Amino acid sequence: MRPPTLRDWLREAPFALTMSSGFFGFFAHTGVLTVLEEEGLLPSRVSGSSAGALVGGGWASGVSAAKLADTVLGLRRQSFWDPRIGPGLLHGQLFRAMLDGLLPVKTFEDCRVPLAVSVYDVLSRRVTVLTGGELAPALQASCSVPFMFHPVWIDRRPYVDGGVGDRPGLAGMPAAERVLFHHLASRSPWRRRGSPSMEIPARPNMKTLVLDALPRVGPFRLPEGERAFEAARRRTRNVLSQPMVGEVIRG
Repeated sequence: MRPPTLRDWLREAPFALTMSSGFFGFFAHTGVLTVLEEEGLLPSRVSGSSAGALVGGGWASGVSAAKLADTVLGLRRQSFWDPRIGPGLLHGQLFRAMLDGLLPVKTFEDCRVPLAVSVYDVLSRRVTVLTGGELAPALQASCSVPFMFHPVWIDRRPYVDGGVGDRPGLAGMPAAERVLFHHLASRSPWRRRGSPSMEIPARPNMKTLVLDALPRVGPFRLPEGERAFEAARRRTRNVLSQPMVGEVIRG
């Protein structure tokens, strides 16, 4: 009897999808998601931080993976680059306008599957998981990298990037869920080697997909985004058919 593949595991029962933080890693996340959608392997619940919240939250709201791909591949720096004096380089209103134009629903409650978004509360200095209320400001907050974007105020509290305190984006995922976790390996210069945030988390009934050495993307390296997207697509399709060995699947 052949060992099961990741495709077998995903088809076996309903599963949830969690996507990690990772700066401009939304290109890779979208590449993974397009393959899952093409295979009919659709999650019953979604959680994420930062780039993972953007892609997972967009899909949960009803945006197809194909439309998400069109959106991120069409991204240009002028699409979100709005410098303004304040606690961060960018005001964030262009990014918010992009979200408002993309999302087909206004609230978490209107999403097609349950969604949990990790943000970081600047005042309490801890992670908050948002699961209800307005969707666009929650996704904007989760993506608001400190010192790059101004904090986002929700219910009179300032929030920044969820990856500050919950890089995996798993804080809002119920313990009983079967989870496919897409882990973006961090190469951020401000993260110390050996930092716990760099480690691949472990939890029961979770399979972790790691696509190492993807092209590095940033606001001044956006052309690399298409390469990261295509590499993630190709390697995800390959690992779906490979026998699984252990809980971490590398492609």
